Amino acid sequence: MVTIALERVGVALGHRAVVEDASAAFAPGTLTGIVGPNGAGKSTLARAMLALVPASGTVRIDGADAAAMPRADLARRIAYLPQGQVLHWPLTVERLVGLGRLPHLAPMSRLSGADTAAIERAMARTEVLGLRNRIATELSGGERARVLFARALAVEAPALIVDEPLASLDPGHQIDAMDLLRTEANAGALVIAVLHDLTMAARYCDRLLIVDGGRIVADGTPRAVLTPGLLRAVYGIDARIENGGDRPTITTLGRVRPGA
Repeated sequence: MVTIALERVGVALGHRAVVEDASAAFAPGTLTGIVGPNGAGKSTLARAMLALVPASGTVRIDGADAAAMPRADLARRIAYLPQGQVLHWPLTVERLVGLGRLPHLAPMSRLSGADTAAIERAMARTEVLGLRNRIATELSGGERARVLFARALAVEAPALIVDEPLASLDPGHQIDAMDLLRTEANAGALVIAVLHDLTMAARYCDRLLIVDGGRIVADGTPRAVLTPGLLRAVYGIDARIENGGDRPTITTLGRVRPGA
């Protein structure tokens, strides 16, 4: 099991503060969504958790300073799916998914039976077994997104951070992706997902962090934090929130216009 704790984390890119004074703790067995408008700092916050960008404050993984951890150790503990990846090499789908096993391999070693089984499981769960011999650079955007998701799942790490995992996916595969994240959390993994679809976030996540202007402005259950006032202040939208079921459903009504 993995825990992540942020203590007053800040990230500056150039002369601009992208993340400011972010503190939060994440526990195993939970699915946390990070939501907020474009440019709010969501992806940078996720990257800071993995020590992929220089940051002030402290990020602790299982109580240890993430910045001081060996990269292979960190990669075995937390699988990461970044947004908008570009594929440069004409690898087959099976070989691309197999890259998820690299943190477990010694230099110059070959895939073991356990590695091969993990790759098969990941491809089956994302429904890309039928693409295994296709060249990944020749896939559609949605197919490629599912293959990259499979690569992250192939790590079989106890924690998973995914950045916009629903991008390029049709509605059915969006549901499949969120079901997979929910299943990972239910099995005891720590799962963090950067999301834009508020209804999907509310439906699947145990907890939401609302990020705006580089700061965490709300942290709590979807029902607690997704309010008309917050959506108006953060997103500049009027929305109707229906709480009839276990999870709220958000219907966007329109933009808030200046002076309204």
